[in-house]
Amino acid sequence: MSVVHTLSSWPASRWPWLLLAASAFTFEAIALYFQYGMGLEPCIMCVYQRTAVAGILFATIPALINPSSRILRVSSLLAWLVASVWGLKLAIEHVRMQNPDNFMLLMSCDVFPNYPSWMPIHEWLPSVFEPRGTCGDIDWLFLGLSMPQWMVVVFGGYLLMAVLCIGARLIKVRGL
Repeated sequence: MSVVHTLSSWPASRWPWLLLAASAFTFEAIALYFQYGMGLEPCIMCVYQRTAVAGILFATIPALINPSSRILRVSSLLAWLVASVWGLKLAIEHVRMQNPDNFMLLMSCDVFPNYPSWMPIHEWLPSVFEPRGTCGDIDWLFLGLSMPQWMVVVFGGYLLMAVLCIGARLIKVRGL
């Protein structure tokens, strides 16, 4: 069985969506551990990245309902792709804010999240989505990378998998 065939069949199965949901849930749990277990307060960029991870988690719901439905599967794939791109963009911007040679350090990050008025999740779930830290602080390193740098890796991985699944599906559908 070819790699393209294998990747193209994953979105039509429930287990890959469960795995994606479990990974996003795990990253949300890790973020809460960092906040409440280690005392690392999230900044606005951290909170936005949490929102992007939550977007990936919620993106799995339509496909989990019925992975054989093309409409539900495509909506999940597109939501996964959008959340991954948005998260990667945020993580890269956050890394730039932490660069001491960058003029952006002179600017502070926002104090209040800029969520739509119809979805103020920072008010609904302040324990998860309320920023309390500063964007330029580097409070944690693992293998020489800061948390935003690790989130570039995480969102890059999510984006790569989304693109591979979508690309493999398109190749299979077009019979290439």
